[in-house]
Amino acid sequence: MATSGVIAEITVGLSSCGIAAGARDVYETFQQKLEGRGIDVELKRTGCVGMCYREPLVDVVVPGLGKTTYGGVTTEYVERIIEEHVVGGKPIEEWLVHLEGRELPDDAYLAPQERIVLRNAGSIDPESIDDYVDTGGYDALATVLKSMSPDEVISVIKDSGLRGRGGAGFPTGVKWGLASQQPGDVKYVIVNADEGDPGAFMDRSILEGDPHSVLEGLVIAAYAIGANEGYFYVRAEYPLAIKRLEIAIADATERGFLGSDILGSGFGFKVKIKEGAGAFVCGEETALIASIEGQRGMPKLRPPYPAAKGLWGKPTNINNVETYANIAWIISNGAEAYASYGTETSKGTKVFALAGKIVRGGLVEVPMGIRLRDIIFEIGGGVPEGRTFKAVQLGGPSGGCIPEEFIDILVDYESVTKTGAIMGSGGMVVMDDSTCMVDIARFFLNFTQDESCGKCTFCRVGTKRMLEILERICAGEGQEGDIELLEELGEKIVSSSLCGLGQSAPNPVLTTIKYFRDEYEAHIQEKRCPALACKALLTYEVVAENCIGCTLCTKACPVGAVSGEKKEVHTIDNDLCTGCDACRQVCRFDAITVR
Repeated sequence: MATSGVIAEITVGLSSCGIAAGARDVYETFQQKLEGRGIDVELKRTGCVGMCYREPLVDVVVPGLGKTTYGGVTTEYVERIIEEHVVGGKPIEEWLVHLEGRELPDDAYLAPQERIVLRNAGSIDPESIDDYVDTGGYDALATVLKSMSPDEVISVIKDSGLRGRGGAGFPTGVKWGLASQQPGDVKYVIVNADEGDPGAFMDRSILEGDPHSVLEGLVIAAYAIGANEGYFYVRAEYPLAIKRLEIAIADATERGFLGSDILGSGFGFKVKIKEGAGAFVCGEETALIASIEGQRGMPKLRPPYPAAKGLWGKPTNINNVETYANIAWIISNGAEAYASYGTETSKGTKVFALAGKIVRGGLVEVPMGIRLRDIIFEIGGGVPEGRTFKAVQLGGPSGGCIPEEFIDILVDYESVTKTGAIMGSGGMVVMDDSTCMVDIARFFLNFTQDESCGKCTFCRVGTKRMLEILERICAGEGQEGDIELLEELGEKIVSSSLCGLGQSAPNPVLTTIKYFRDEYEAHIQEKRCPALACKALLTYEVVAENCIGCTLCTKACPVGAVSGEKKEVHTIDNDLCTGCDACRQVCRFDAITVR
């Protein structure tokens, strides 16, 4: 039985990934089990440490034992953790993810990382301003307001080499400088949290796990350019991020980090949250501004750029979540410390979201210039056993597919761009040999075509025509000349579209044609999908010498495509077959093949 006087701290990861895996139930079970036990235990929440593949995660700290992390925790684990670890002082070996003083397999995920943006991820309560302040939070803001001029702040950011992490990689300090030089008493700063790339979840996790770091960076940016009002533009599909932002803004206002006279400096700043409707095109600066103003989210011709004429026609600075999350660290540690990470032209660290066919999926933060191989294989653990790495889609639907032959490239802006892909905001979707590159191009183009605002003819109509061609190819109806037509359309869309969505929409198609042209040719000329992924091109056959007539396949087939008498060789009618794969999955004798 438990005895009084046992002191421990239990922390449950309660970001969206953890909650989706059942962390809220785990947290509530801990509450119930600890109630009335006479044990002095503090139960806390935190954000995502980045190990999404091991959620729900629970940290247990008992004096003398250090910090222990358990992964894949369910409600059934709770009683044992309390009794054996908290009370008995003995960590439970089979559930361990991390244990101080021990080397465990999952340590390979966190050990190579360098954390600046994610410095507080998984270690503080995102709904507690005290936790943030205890880590040195808002010290950078105090330094800026008490001892630095706006020009000095901008100079530090320039010297750090920080480039915007939203995709284009424009130098942040230069961007701030342009806005600061504009005349006028009214200026704005905006956080672009309209993260819409399939497979990307960096901004969401940062806002859910450490909202004050972004807020502090925003206030510093406002001081630097002379703005007194700002906006968080967050897509409404991120309710937890919005909730924690609201709490952070309210707490920061109460503590004097926001308001009319911040820390007695005479500088005033207030911020609002604008919930976006989920339009991918609103990730583009001018479309985002139009949305805040209550207009339809459509890009505008530039120049003038937002730095000169942005929100409500006033000078405006826009950076994404990750960019702002770097600012306080740079001010506190110095430009030189930040610039010591990365390469000559790509300084600092970068957060990536690892998703797709990867053993260890989640958030990683690494120095710029790291090899792509190190991210995917050393940190991510490579592709699941039995498969081989084929490509990685970098930069989301605006990016491109980087094949296995470039696995050793350095991950920086210049090296990635040379492959035909882009850094983007940091989404990495890993693909193995079961992925059809024609179909993956179709998937991403379907997304961008659907998200086109329709303003530009080439983007609106051109992407539609490209999508129709790709759908035909995947359906086994490809024609000679389709590849060349895709290339021609793609190049014209890139050169003729107004904003970044259209200018980059063909990238997945153009890069897959460049590196996997043979797969397109197989689909068109041989009516065959080498990856066995396009159902319309699959042919199921019975291997006569292996079939014993057990009838399992006939029972499994939902459309009656498999026929045959018991103990006799069966046959498959491919005119009826839908390619559901049910017959092959139930066969115990390897009697069904697919080609």
